[in-house]
Amino acid sequence: MTLAKDFSLSAVIAGFITVLVGFSGAGVIVFKAAQALGATPSEIGSWIWALGWGMGLTSAILSWRYKMPVVTAWSTPGAALLIPAAAGISMPEAIGAFLICALLLAICGFTGWFERAMNLIPLPLASAMLAGVLLQFGLSVFVAMQTQLVMTFAMFLLYLIMRHVSPRYAVLAPLVLGVLIAGAQGLLQLDAIQWQLAQPIFTVPQFSIRATIGIAIPLFIVTMASQNVPGVATIRAFGYNTPISPLIGWTGVATVVLAPFGAFAINLAAITAAISMGREAHEDPDKRYVAAIAAGVFYILIGIFGATVGSLFAALPNELVVAIAGLALLGTIGQGLVVALTDESGREAALITFLVTASGMTLFGISSAFWGLAAGGLASGLHQMAIYKLD
Repeated sequence: MTLAKDFSLSAVIAGFITVLVGFSGAGVIVFKAAQALGATPSEIGSWIWALGWGMGLTSAILSWRYKMPVVTAWSTPGAALLIPAAAGISMPEAIGAFLICALLLAICGFTGWFERAMNLIPLPLASAMLAGVLLQFGLSVFVAMQTQLVMTFAMFLLYLIMRHVSPRYAVLAPLVLGVLIAGAQGLLQLDAIQWQLAQPIFTVPQFSIRATIGIAIPLFIVTMASQNVPGVATIRAFGYNTPISPLIGWTGVATVVLAPFGAFAINLAAITAAISMGREAHEDPDKRYVAAIAAGVFYILIGIFGATVGSLFAALPNELVVAIAGLALLGTIGQGLVVALTDESGREAALITFLVTASGMTLFGISSAFWGLAAGGLASGLHQMAIYKLD
């Protein structure tokens, strides 16, 4: 009964946009990773089936369990890592590496050490990191106007109007308008839509030292540093006190179960999670978990229909996707900057975190979100040491 009482259309739309952005933004990387391992079209469909069910079940069940928005995702940097690492590795060996990575994720989650480490990150740094991660999405709204001015400016203008008239539908209305304009301009690729169900294909895993060293361990590291660290920071930045250990642990378990079908790594989401956690999902933070459950349902639909859903997303023009994502995240970017920069004593460290994260720099295969927190933590630590010496 609680779910029915808390249900709202705005939350469902936020869940849909969460999946739209997540799949359209990084889906091609997953396809390329599977192809690098020699996957057939049927096996690629199995990967989407496994990832869809894994992300869907973990998002929906964990959000319902804790009554807080918990959005999971595939490891995008992990998928990118697989492309060059796949050379000389067979599919069964890769599946074995996925299982090892999944076991490491589960162990790090259920033992609690990861949560204890994450609790040391100050809220201003977490908020600055979140704003830095999302900055490019906010900028993309206006970049898209260079190529599709009429559609994206109309969406932007309607967003501003709806923020004052009916904030709950400030994202839904521009999305509908964007689709209508795209259709009128002939930008919708409806003829490319394919109706096809995905079929799970079980691959017997093989374990090898080269796959463990070349795939399993690097995949685990980048998933934890580039996905779970910013994922936890996002949860904390929105003020949710969801216990982190079971979240990480259960994403590891889900990966263990679904790895033989192609789920290489399931983890906490950061960018897409912010859509379901923002005010556009619901004005009441206690009711935003519905958006994450809706995202879970949409991910399961992706798993079931595989290529069909992928082609539906591909039918939308890229400018529409990036514009609606940016509009959905404007409020979150602003709130992140407010929390990050309010305290003057920690402002410089937060600013450094924001700038390093927004730069998009990547070192040793680890994304800028991790390095932003590291740089901000260093600046904060040196500042505290200076204060201590002066005292």
